[in-house]
Amino acid sequence: MKHQSPVSRGGRFAAAPAADAAQFTQSVSFDWRLWEQDILGSLAHAAMLHKIGLLTQSEFFEIESALDQIARDITAGRFQWKQALEDVHMNIEAELTRRAPAGAKLHTARSRNDQIALDMRLWLRDEIIELCGEVRSLQRALIGLGGKYSDVIIPGYTHLQRAQPVYFTHHLLAYVEMLERDCGRLADCFYRTNVCPLGSGAIAGSTLPLDREMVAKLLGFVDDNGHPRLTQNSMDAVSDRDFAVEFCAAAALLAVHFSRLAEDVILWAGAEYNFIKIADAYTTGSSLMPQKKNPDIAELTRGKAGRVFGNLMSLLTLLKGLPMTYNRDLQEDKERLFDSADTVRAAARLMAAMLRNTTINRAACAAAASDPALLATDLADYLVRKGMAFRQAHHVVGAVVALAEKTGKPLNKLSLAQLQSVDKKFGHDAQDVFNLQSAMAKRNLTGAPGTKEVAKQLARWREQLS
Repeated sequence: MKHQSPVSRGGRFAAAPAADAAQFTQSVSFDWRLWEQDILGSLAHAAMLHKIGLLTQSEFFEIESALDQIARDITAGRFQWKQALEDVHMNIEAELTRRAPAGAKLHTARSRNDQIALDMRLWLRDEIIELCGEVRSLQRALIGLGGKYSDVIIPGYTHLQRAQPVYFTHHLLAYVEMLERDCGRLADCFYRTNVCPLGSGAIAGSTLPLDREMVAKLLGFVDDNGHPRLTQNSMDAVSDRDFAVEFCAAAALLAVHFSRLAEDVILWAGAEYNFIKIADAYTTGSSLMPQKKNPDIAELTRGKAGRVFGNLMSLLTLLKGLPMTYNRDLQEDKERLFDSADTVRAAARLMAAMLRNTTINRAACAAAASDPALLATDLADYLVRKGMAFRQAHHVVGAVVALAEKTGKPLNKLSLAQLQSVDKKFGHDAQDVFNLQSAMAKRNLTGAPGTKEVAKQLARWREQLS
């Protein structure tokens, strides 16, 4: 019984592979999703073969028509993928040859080695564009939530301990900044992905007069001036997966940022903070405890970061010991790449939707931000304005904090006499430090969480993402 078509085995083999070997080596169960890119690459390759005289016009039209029909069948779900044909390339080529005899000429001067390198680059270009759009949507969701509650102040935290007051919007804009760097990394990855490897053959190019520039232009592998961008070494072209690693690395850092945002959301939604309320549609309940409302979208986003990290490590490990050039090990790259792209895209979409359906508990935020200890550093700055060295001011305010704890009073309730018992530089205006609105108005350095600065940054981001 034959398990594999001669089209993929070639005349070298006297027998078909064993069934278990065929099952082990097949990749069509996952690389079928490259079908659109495979057909686009084949159409460009056929056009080039026609131009250099290796396909007649009628043969080119025959191939073009058959590939269009195959694409329609795949889109409609009518195409039958066969594991016996190994991969997406052989499935499409076998069906093409069945429908159009001229299809047997399509593989002229082309190897599955440069074909898969092309398909992956084409696919990843599209994924990067879509992912950047979804990251932008998440940025807009953060800005939308921040703009809706631009007057809300919360404690900022270090070591998960209350530190200094910040606008809630300022906290959200920190993630907008992180995501902007992610978009920059994805743009860099797109640039290095956007290089055409087709024409490299299996390892050593071709003796035929291929027009690689034409193919590159047809497939959009061009620079900002419209000049074709081609791989410059055939061995590197078919073995290079740097672009996949680079994407998975960018995706891993993106997943870190999603996870950190998710962690904040989980904390804020808990009863101990009670800063936010997530809509029922983006939470789940408990099978045992009827009162529970769990932030599962955020928790799963935090958890899925681990699989994205694992995909990156898997690719790095896969590549580290490979000799030049193509080795079948590289078949293992696609599932890792696909999974990273799918995971971060889904996380971006769901986190954005969740944030668009989140409200802020103004009362809980105000109660937390009213803690006068948040302004202890402001009290040290007050002493600095009186001429005291900051290290000494830090020590003095530390002593004031200890006094407040000893007497059971909040900092803003200590009397002038009590303050001056620690240091005589404290005056009648010392208590003015604890006016929260005044304190926020003073924080107007670029990037600070001051009232005017946060409004400026919010306006900047709205304009940038409009």
